[in-house]
Amino acid sequence: MTRHASSLFAAIIIVFVTSSLPATDWMQFRGTRGLGVSHETGLATRWSSTENIVWQSQMPGPGSSSPLILHDRVFVTCYSGYGLEPNDGDQKNLTRHLLCLNQRTGDVVWRQKFAPKLPEHKYEGEGAYHGYAASTPTTDGERLYVFFGKSGVFCFDLEGNELWQTSVGDQTHHWGSGCSPLLYRNLLIVNASVESDSLIALDKMTGTEVWRAKEISSSWNTPMLVPGTERTELIVSVKDHIISFNPNTGSELWRAEGVHRYVCPSIVYHDDVVYVVGGGHTSLAVRIGGSGDVTKSHVLWRLNRGSNVSSPIYYEGHLYWTRDGNIACCQNSTTGEIVYQQRLHPDSGTIWSSPVLADGKLYYVSQHKGTFVIAAQPDFELLAHNVLNDDDSRANASPAVSNRRLFLRTDRNLYCVASE
Repeated sequence: MTRHASSLFAAIIIVFVTSSLPATDWMQFRGTRGLGVSHETGLATRWSSTENIVWQSQMPGPGSSSPLILHDRVFVTCYSGYGLEPNDGDQKNLTRHLLCLNQRTGDVVWRQKFAPKLPEHKYEGEGAYHGYAASTPTTDGERLYVFFGKSGVFCFDLEGNELWQTSVGDQTHHWGSGCSPLLYRNLLIVNASVESDSLIALDKMTGTEVWRAKEISSSWNTPMLVPGTERTELIVSVKDHIISFNPNTGSELWRAEGVHRYVCPSIVYHDDVVYVVGGGHTSLAVRIGGSGDVTKSHVLWRLNRGSNVSSPIYYEGHLYWTRDGNIACCQNSTTGEIVYQQRLHPDSGTIWSSPVLADGKLYYVSQHKGTFVIAAQPDFELLAHNVLNDDDSRANASPAVSNRRLFLRTDRNLYCVASE
């Protein structure tokens, strides 16, 4: 075989192997295992309104939920009719939406509308501004599960046909509802702290309640399933405590002193350690596998630094998160030591969304100042600051990653971004 023929053959093999690799679906809040980490490569670093936008699709209204990616479909929730301006409008006009879009083109395949159970929380004050579609749906590949706070949990097939719905409580909070549902075996687990001060497991096929854990207070984070050597633990951060449950029964395994305020960020984990950040400038690490009160025996470190809203990322021995809305922090996961804290930009605005890591890069989405792309390393390096100049609407949702594409949503549009 000649050198030219050999090179051509090798190129064909590379193209074939690359094209045959399956794209990674983004099937829950923060993707696979809920850690906000994707193993996809070749993602765009830079984009604008006219560069590296594969498509954009106008939404019927705003939302803070992340898009789901399943095969060639994109699923996203939003709301309309109320909650567009503070202290304005009539809640009777509030409508929620579930949309299915073609991943390749952005065209709407089907949509569902939902009338809310009223009264909802009033759209007033900073905490309420994430609106009425803040929970990211989840899927097992055959069904979609959507949570709309006091209006309930809904299950659909992939063509948009409703299979069941159920209530997890009727309470509201002036900050609204925002936890995303989580699948475990035959269970759908919902943090209904706002709706009923409970953590609830439903049969995913019928919506029937299987177990309920009570006294889940001031918790706006999505629970995390953490695989241990001998057992899988279901861990949630609530006011004052981190609590671990048996996900099969809802029985408590252990608890440790946690964040002494309301808790928005979800935990992350690596090996047998969970990492918790929260309001009141708190971060800590706890080893799993304990029993009872493990504050003295299993808490590895605790620091007076933390994130108020945005969840962290674990990557290669470091934690990455933002504090005070616009300061990027890198933290040594072994000691808790702050490696750097750097303002993203002189005018970086506020970040409520959780970051995503892919292709060695961290993507931080600001509410009004675009997306900041940072090198995932313990030395701060801003790689790009990307602004969509023709869209000045708010962005509170975390990105999704699939098929070498980044999916970003603002209150106005859903964008598919790629280096194509």
